[in-house]
Amino acid sequence: MTYRIERLNSLLRQEISDLIQRYVKDPRLGTFVSVTNVEVSSDLKYAKVHISRLGTEEEKRATIGALISASGYIRHELGDRMKSRRIPELSFRLDETIEKADRVLRLIDRISEEENSAP
Repeated sequence: MTYRIERLNSLLRQEISDLIQRYVKDPRLGTFVSVTNVEVSSDLKYAKVHISRLGTEEEKRATIGALISASGYIRHELGDRMKSRRIPELSFRLDETIEKADRVLRLIDRISEEENSAP
């Protein structure tokens, strides 16, 4: 990955996060939505935006639906904020790494408790 794309990924992550937190007013978003990563394609036409949200599966799906609905607005605002000729098409994806990490930590804790309680 080139340095330019890495910089663009980072800048998009910051700007999209700010837009979601401050300007996108949709009750489906909930209280805690985090942009964990952005991956821009090499031709700069598409960007995968990875979103993390705590809650049920239904709430997570509703959050993605709200972001898809707001993607035109977010893209327009990115065009105003960034000095780039092309603003990529945004596709939002759920990032499950926090839940997976929590599950692994709980498993490790359970195994260590079993080992400590064993005679």
